[in-house]
Amino acid sequence: MAATTTTTTRDQRLVLTIAILASFVSFLDGTVVNVALPAISRDLGGGLTTQQWVVDAYLITLGALILVAGSLSDVLGRLLVLRIGLIGFAVTSIAIGLAPTPEFLIVMRALQGVAGALLVPSSLALITANFRGPSQAKAIGVWTGATTVAMIAGPLIGGLFVDLLSWRLVFFINIPPILLTLWLLHVLHHPDHRREGARVDLWGAILCTVGLGGSVFALIEQSRLGWGSPIIWGSMTIGLLSFAGFLVRERFAKDPMMPLGLFRARNFRTGNLATAFIYGALSLNGFVVSVYLQQGAGLGATEAGLASLPSTILMILLSSRVGALAGRWGPRLFMTVGPLLMAVGALLLLLVRPDFDYWTQVLPGVLVFGFGLTITVSPLTSAILGAIDIEQSGIASAVNNAVSRVAGLIAIAMVAVIAGGSLDLDGFYRAAVVTAILMAAGGVISLLGIRNPRHA
Repeated sequence: MAATTTTTTRDQRLVLTIAILASFVSFLDGTVVNVALPAISRDLGGGLTTQQWVVDAYLITLGALILVAGSLSDVLGRLLVLRIGLIGFAVTSIAIGLAPTPEFLIVMRALQGVAGALLVPSSLALITANFRGPSQAKAIGVWTGATTVAMIAGPLIGGLFVDLLSWRLVFFINIPPILLTLWLLHVLHHPDHRREGARVDLWGAILCTVGLGGSVFALIEQSRLGWGSPIIWGSMTIGLLSFAGFLVRERFAKDPMMPLGLFRARNFRTGNLATAFIYGALSLNGFVVSVYLQQGAGLGATEAGLASLPSTILMILLSSRVGALAGRWGPRLFMTVGPLLMAVGALLLLLVRPDFDYWTQVLPGVLVFGFGLTITVSPLTSAILGAIDIEQSGIASAVNNAVSRVAGLIAIAMVAVIAGGSLDLDGFYRAAVVTAILMAAGGVISLLGIRNPRHA
């Protein structure tokens, strides 16, 4: 039985370590690639379109199949699904590092997204199944802090590899933590949990994947082919109809992979809506800043990665504390103030000028943005998962992660539209303003819709 106090047992500490490492792999890979995009484009060719596809091929399969992974965890067991995901992630990482063409790399990134989809829901469900009350809030705080550090530290790690070694070795970074996690899973003599009668919704998975893939293809390729092209409006139409079919399927399926009944819970519904705006803005900001600092401001990959280091330090220092405070005071205040601070941080990037200076033009925005992020992520996760019964924790975490990844997927697919076709200084400004608008919307949604638990 999970502990209800803040004292953790050996097994709980081991479970938390495994959950952090498994999720760390997926989150790190989602951002470490951003700083390598200019080097990939120089080596393999393809320009901005290839850069968008390198990111979005991963996010399409990840966002679509992360829901299936939640169902698979219920059918096969969280620990088994976690092992399969780790092994698949290692194999595809090696293949990406050896990619001879951009097309091969993009296909492998899509397959890597399949493996990544198995990691996050299973790992977070391990936490919610083994911790209760204040201990759960604090554990989620540690988990979100560690995984968000992976998201923010990714550009720095990737930059060092790109400048000192090769962009190809960026994708081998995952191998050591994967091996360590597999060993810890062997050490953890923990019974696997399966839900009796659970099934996988294959038709739902197909409709969701086609829906996302068709829509994203149209958004990315429209800058090259134009909206008047039958390929573009045809794929967009197929995508939208497929996604509508997915929602209908989930409404009537006997065992849906995204039970729409979850959204009857106010904090779950509101938290996921806020997630869509906040994580869409996060993905847009991370992509644009990493690419512009290299291609526009002329920084090296390592320097571009170092630009986000202050945010990483804030996350390391404060995430656990914020998680504990959110457990006592409730998430509403944090989920309101945090995104608004990030909106201010994004607007501070408008200080960037052609005569570039990091200390006066970028650092102020990074600090404000990083502090806002620190006080947002843990309360957001706690509010969403705390609104759902423990028996549905796996699918609830999968839905929330799918929402965040799909939001990032759409935001990056629209980079060319937002930036006006190229990431010059004017395009950078436009992206900063859109990021601020999305963040502010996330804060307002949280203020109006989130309710604190009675114990807070």
